Amino acid sequence: MQDQPLPIVCLLGPTGAGKTAAALALSQYKQIEIISLDSALVYRGMDIGTAKPTELERAAVPHHLIDIIDPAHAYSVAQFRQDALQLIDAIRGRGAQPLLVGGTMLYYKALTQGLHDLPPANPEVRAALNDRAEREGWPALHAQLAQHDPVTAARLAPNDTQRIQRALEIWQLTGEPMSALLERPPLASHPTAASQENPPHHFVPIALEPSDRNLWRTRLSQRFADMLKAGLVDEVTQLRTRQDLHPDLPSIRCVGYRQVWAYLEGKMDYEQMCTASITATSQLGKRQLTWLRTFPERHIIDCCAADASQQTITAALDIWDKGMKCNALLHT
Repeated sequence: MQDQPLPIVCLLGPTGAGKTAAALALSQYKQIEIISLDSALVYRGMDIGTAKPTELERAAVPHHLIDIIDPAHAYSVAQFRQDALQLIDAIRGRGAQPLLVGGTMLYYKALTQGLHDLPPANPEVRAALNDRAEREGWPALHAQLAQHDPVTAARLAPNDTQRIQRALEIWQLTGEPMSALLERPPLASHPTAASQENPPHHFVPIALEPSDRNLWRTRLSQRFADMLKAGLVDEVTQLRTRQDLHPDLPSIRCVGYRQVWAYLEGKMDYEQMCTASITATSQLGKRQLTWLRTFPERHIIDCCAADASQQTITAALDIWDKGMKCNALLHT
């Protein structure tokens, strides 16, 4: 009887939870290769504000889906899913274990549950929406979204430009609200799920979550201060020298980059930029924690605990060990 592949451990958590440190610590106990589950790490030239693993860290453990896209381009959820599935097979073919690490929960959901049948991005529609937003403001477009898709509008802030744009784009392209499309069953989570030669992957999430929100927010503030000291403003200044980059791109809308860009344009002062960046980071983390609660099967570890990395190592090794024991039972 053919052995089943070991479960695929996915290390999830909000921004600033210590996922990278835990993953690197785990590499001391298991031959792993890390697949990034972070929609910001794909962009080249955006290192400081994304808390990208250092060159030394990436030399110590193979990392994938980092620095693969120019900031002027987009990287879709569908492309991530395709790339991640291919990487999982390739890594296992090399005798290592894939470890997925990150906080883009939409990536995780698409990988484990499949994709909804949504239309791809349409540059013409998006350009028209951006033109309208410049004339009328994003709150006006949010109000229009509320007329056509009140369910989606209710969960979006009036200044959530990226998601408002996407929801209106879907409505214009399909004539249906995005919320209705998302209620339909997703496409198969693995194209070969019914194949005996290629059994479906078994993903097991470990979630680093804060027990003390105040301590976690303090860490986020300190981390942003460290990014500024490391040269975040200079990094964004360099990006602004490019004529093909602008604030409406997904890359520049990343938390921190959008606020520093606005500061460099003179739209806010330095203190306002710092406050806005920390607030946006905290809001991102809250959304990530809300996503995590939709995965009840996750193993929760307190990221505020002094031994959070060791707890993560123990949990991951236990998951892999149980997988090996299940295979052993198949041969008894």
